[in-house]
Amino acid sequence: MPASRIAGTMGALEWALLIPLSVLWGGAFFFAEVALEEVRPLSLVFARVGLAAGALVLAVYATGQRMPANVALWAAFFVMGALNNLIPFNLIFSGQTRITGGLAAILNATTPLFAVVLAHFLTRDEKMTPHRLGGVLLGLLGVIVMIGPAILHELGLQLLAQIAVLGAALAYALAGIFGRRFRGLPPLVSAAGQVTATTVMMLPVVLLLEGAWSVPMLGLRTWSAILGLALLSTALAYLIYFRILASAGATNLLLVTFLIPVSAIVLGAGLLGERLEPQHFGGMALIGLGLAAIDGRPLRLLRPRAMRSPPGPAPASKRT
Repeated sequence: MPASRIAGTMGALEWALLIPLSVLWGGAFFFAEVALEEVRPLSLVFARVGLAAGALVLAVYATGQRMPANVALWAAFFVMGALNNLIPFNLIFSGQTRITGGLAAILNATTPLFAVVLAHFLTRDEKMTPHRLGGVLLGLLGVIVMIGPAILHELGLQLLAQIAVLGAALAYALAGIFGRRFRGLPPLVSAAGQVTATTVMMLPVVLLLEGAWSVPMLGLRTWSAILGLALLSTALAYLIYFRILASAGATNLLLVTFLIPVSAIVLGAGLLGERLEPQHFGGMALIGLGLAAIDGRPLRLLRPRAMRSPPGPAPASKRT
């Protein structure tokens, strides 16, 4: 695949895949909230990645593929698992016990901003451009407007919890850049490898900090939330994640954090009858403008035709 294609162009398929990915990851907050009523945080992270790993490895072999035996590749899976799962999952669960979900969503939406800056210095083909940086800032402003600027008054309170969520956003950005090395692997193998590595790393963490993990008499509601978190918001979501990452790059992939609050608000209106307020439409409009600025193509279509058309051949001079 050409480097220019990897580095930063979003085709119609990639843009379309961002929407279900935002729904799957937005649903993780709901599933976690339900499951945490009966399951301790570290145990929930372990269950999430462990069940997802089992499902993905089974899928790998069911489709006739094989898990790699390369030691260097598995070392990369462990780094990816730490950056993309182990660190951010635990930081977010910890932070959300002390700050509101709205503020956590705003802090999480800084992920593309981290990605734009880090990719500029750590990659050769995802350099920062004015329209990319401006688009990311517009998208972040849109999330703030949509959730409600008043929530920013909470900044500075529960500082450690806010730093934890920002740390998770930074880890996600680093994971997106590091994960570019897996673009030669099938997305199913990449997803299975990183969550399997995370499961191995989480086991001693759970045993050390929460004791032996046992399955209590959980209700159907809690088990449904755990399975939704593992199979939908992790296994299926990471299949889409690695598919987009392989073709569109880290910066474009992490734009999904702008769409997660949009998905949550739209689903709340459609399924729960919640009312859409003017600030929601304003925030969505800003996010849309930000995404258009990053993609570039909608803005090029707005230019006058003469500016978009390449200059034609100069007219031949008349012979006298």
